Amino acid sequence: MTTIRKALVIGGGVAGPVASMALQQAGIDAVVCERYEGTADGVGGGMGIAPNGQDALAAVDAGHLLAEVGLPMPVIAMFSGTGKRLATFTEPPSVPASTQALMRADLYRLIYAEAKRRGIAIKHGKDLVRLEDDGASVTAFFADGTSETADVLIGADGIRSTVRALIDGDSPQPTYTGLVSFGGWVDHTSLPSTGGECRLTFGSDVFSGHLITDDGQGFWFINMPSPTPMTIDQMRRTPAESWLDMLRDKVSQDNSHIRELLAQAAPQDLIITGASEYLPHVPVWHRGRTMLIGDACHAPSSSSGQGASMALEDAVQLARCLRDLPTVQDAFAGFEALRRPRLARLIKDTERANGNKTAHGAARVLRDLIMPVMMKLFFKPEQRDWLYAHHIDWAAPIGPEIAAAQASA
Repeated sequence: MTTIRKALVIGGGVAGPVASMALQQAGIDAVVCERYEGTADGVGGGMGIAPNGQDALAAVDAGHLLAEVGLPMPVIAMFSGTGKRLATFTEPPSVPASTQALMRADLYRLIYAEAKRRGIAIKHGKDLVRLEDDGASVTAFFADGTSETADVLIGADGIRSTVRALIDGDSPQPTYTGLVSFGGWVDHTSLPSTGGECRLTFGSDVFSGHLITDDGQGFWFINMPSPTPMTIDQMRRTPAESWLDMLRDKVSQDNSHIRELLAQAAPQDLIITGASEYLPHVPVWHRGRTMLIGDACHAPSSSSGQGASMALEDAVQLARCLRDLPTVQDAFAGFEALRRPRLARLIKDTERANGNKTAHGAARVLRDLIMPVMMKLFFKPEQRDWLYAHHIDWAAPIGPEIAAAQASA
């Protein structure tokens, strides 16, 4: 049984509250400290929770939450701007459920409410400025003059993590993909259902995706090349109708239902998600009694569709390590040994995706010619078992899994 009694979780987005629930299940009290004064209602665009992410939620008895807001998305199809189908990705037959498409704001709302229902303290307005680690405990100091002391501190504060900067002054900054992103939905459209298929289009000017439900709801997103990154606040200075006009023009030559969806999109429903960034390698994941999880220590490209699912896996696996291993350092080292190889494989598998999104001219023609051939020759759904069929057995001791990961590495 663990000797850790209290954990401090920095970051109240998605990974933080799930980590707190996993820690509570492991017998550790958790306090979540969030920088923003209020909740993140309405923040963020669409996302997918893959079967492995759903499995992680189920490990902490929170799998039912997705049923309230998720739309099954078992197939991803890629098209050229002319409407030619380039590739179709299906999930392995071994996985028990399909990826669920949903809005980040909906998932956040449900996870936040579930953590509160379980009695977990979530404190807002806690802007972290300093850490002190005396070897026996760690204390977080906040801009409002307050502090919190715990046995361990977990940084779940995102891709621009303050915790990461505090434990390693030389930690890398996120890499800009060259894309800014938008999303939205249309409540009632006469377009045909995509039958659970998310359709991605390598258009002439932008990369887009859409999903149309059986009851006529249309969800869409666009990645638009931009030479310089723009923050969400910078992008919001431009009226939503102006952005929509620009996006409609960008997709006007593409043979895709994205054109009809944008024609019907209302300015008030436009979601601006800003510059797309990723963080493929962070050298230092932990120091002393402080550990990073989720986007704070690995943020794969959004093309992977795995950012949130990997963060959910982290939350559960770290709690198991702290529950089962004899010391904090053993737990942190074991967690890193278990998680790094899996994340490295994911990042390697998806590192070419953003290049495909921004291809132009001859590169675009070559991509459209080669991708269908490569898919027919080499892609088999079962090759993705390692990713989608990953199962976390909460009741099992973590030690054998770590030993297996170390042996394979």
